[in-house]
Amino acid sequence: MAETRKKLAELDPVWAQIVSEAERAVREEPLLGGLIHSSVLYHGSLKRALSYRISMKLASGEMPEQLIREISDEAHDADPTLETDARADIAAVYDRDPACHRFLQPLLFFKGFQAVQAHRVAHWLWNTGRKDLAYFFQMRVSEVFSIDIHPAARVGKGIMIDHAHAIVIGETAVVGDNVSLLHSVTLGGTGKEDEDRHPKIGNGVLIGAGAKVLGNIKVGNCSRIAAGSVVLTEVPPCKTVAGVPARIVGEAGCAQPAITMDQILKSGA
Repeated sequence: MAETRKKLAELDPVWAQIVSEAERAVREEPLLGGLIHSSVLYHGSLKRALSYRISMKLASGEMPEQLIREISDEAHDADPTLETDARADIAAVYDRDPACHRFLQPLLFFKGFQAVQAHRVAHWLWNTGRKDLAYFFQMRVSEVFSIDIHPAARVGKGIMIDHAHAIVIGETAVVGDNVSLLHSVTLGGTGKEDEDRHPKIGNGVLIGAGAKVLGNIKVGNCSRIAAGSVVLTEVPPCKTVAGVPARIVGEAGCAQPAITMDQILKSGA
């Protein structure tokens, strides 16, 4: 057993950590044993656990758990980046959310993480031409998690969505790597225009609660958008914007605002 654990830790340290935490959680709270065994300990890899968890959350009378699980397994087997991106997302949540104390928590309990993983499957379906099925995933994610991400939207890795309520990400939006979003963020359009109409969020961006970024505009790498802001024009890299409409109020305040999660507007920041 010890040798098996050692090999698992070497091959996939994130999954090994989740398994270890799951075993401890069962000992500490036996009433959750059924949930933890079925969601984690029964599975041999993170991707299989992800498929199971997504299927249990999205299943309904319209589509059973087993079918959603098979679709998710197919996506993960065809595109290994879904699993590697999920590992980065787990690490991001653990590093940035002070309420997250174990790798196990996002997989079992955090709807922001779960919604992003379901979106990754929906995006794979969209890119493989199975658009109606992708729309079904989008609908169920919206109904279950109150997060509406169009399946065509491109979402990077290392994503942390804190509290994750009332998030909207439009069809042609792009979200870079290592981005942090808080609740009620909208990446939307400005009207009925077709084609490319949604924001392009760079790497390392922090978007505060309730912020609205509208139109086909760029938000530069490592910038910071203050809570409640309405952003209608391009944001240069490494700047802080605030207000309605948003304007530049200073520098980003640090090299990686999405990681530090510092949302306080300081004089000269």
